[in-house]
Amino acid sequence: MILILLGPPGAGKGTQAQRIVETRGVPQLSTGDMLRAAVASGSALGKKVKAVLDRGDLVSDKIIEEIITARIKEPDCKKGFILDGAVRTVGQAEMIDRVLKKQKRSLDVVIELVVDEEELVNRLRTRIAEAQQTGQPLRSDDNEETFRNRQRVYREQTAPLIPYYEKQGKLRKVDGMGSIDEVAAEIDAVLDGIG
Repeated sequence: MILILLGPPGAGKGTQAQRIVETRGVPQLSTGDMLRAAVASGSALGKKVKAVLDRGDLVSDKIIEEIITARIKEPDCKKGFILDGAVRTVGQAEMIDRVLKKQKRSLDVVIELVVDEEELVNRLRTRIAEAQQTGQPLRSDDNEETFRNRQRVYREQTAPLIPYYEKQGKLRKVDGMGSIDEVAAEIDAVLDGIG
């Protein structure tokens, strides 16, 4: 089972992805983790990535394609995987489709966590207030201005993936405003329906 979770920042993608990893036994493939692993491996590709990162440049889509191609050939991806952060634009979606086609595989489903963005801002405010009351450190991006900017970037750059995957018949919408367990149950119903 190969899947992508879509939704704006704060929608709960990370929480749900981790639960899918635990219950379905498929790895969560994060672009950042894959880049770090490539560098740590010392492979020719890893050296290429390290040189780009050392210059402070962004890693090209071509290198990302090589990294993903190498990663999905590993044994733990045989049963499938969750793509995390590798598909943020239509161009990247097309690249993933190409990579999978070369491997004679395809994306099974894209789950969109449908949420109320204003309610996510309210949840952020609550999280900040609770952290301040208990003296816990805040994440660097735990402020409303940054959060709203991340939401705007999602709407502009990533939301166009929704019609892209709808046209392919792969998009399933899940109400992301319920409790973690309610959202998980809806996701499970989708995943059970595909295989």
